[in-house]
Amino acid sequence: MNKVLIINASVRNEKSHSRKLTHFFVENWKKKNPEDIFSYREVGLKEVPAINEKWIASAFIPTKDRTEENQTGVEFSDQLIKEFKEHTIYVIGTPMYNWSIPSGLKSYIDQLMRINETWKFRSGKPDGDYVGLLKDKKMFILSSRGDTGYGENEKNEHMNFQTTYLKFIFGIMGIKDISIISLDNEEFGGEIFENSKRKIYQKLEQI
Repeated sequence: MNKVLIINASVRNEKSHSRKLTHFFVENWKKKNPEDIFSYREVGLKEVPAINEKWIASAFIPTKDRTEENQTGVEFSDQLIKEFKEHTIYVIGTPMYNWSIPSGLKSYIDQLMRINETWKFRSGKPDGDYVGLLKDKKMFILSSRGDTGYGENEKNEHMNFQTTYLKFIFGIMGIKDISIISLDNEEFGGEIFENSKRKIYQKLEQI
């Protein structure tokens, strides 16, 4: 039995294509894995606090040395990290905004990216050698994008700061098994977009 965490990042609701992707993923996965448990973390329609000076002051103090006052800076971060660690499979549904990710998803990642919680320096001191602390995890990144050509060796690959960033940052945390499925061509609409949807939903169904 797996615990699956669905993370939705779009600021749109019913008109969001990334949310439709995660919904389809869940329905398909449930049919094949009926014993698995699903949880949801909303980072698009519900604000995730950005990290601030109080957060930084708390995060870089070892837990045993924190006072009750400076512990409050990372209380919400602790909740998110605990939830994240409890799951074995992650599904991120995210649109591409300005060639990157929504601000809510960035804030969520900032809350998760904690030294000695989800990653560490190998030597214990800043050495440029990052070690991820999350083991045996699997991630699916389901993205929606207005244009096309953002994949590996495609014409707009150099403009993709969405899935490339997500793969990199969660890789730093130790998640190496990452699958990316992207729905492109939303801005074109019509038959071009319908063809893209057919191909992507077929891929999702095969998972």
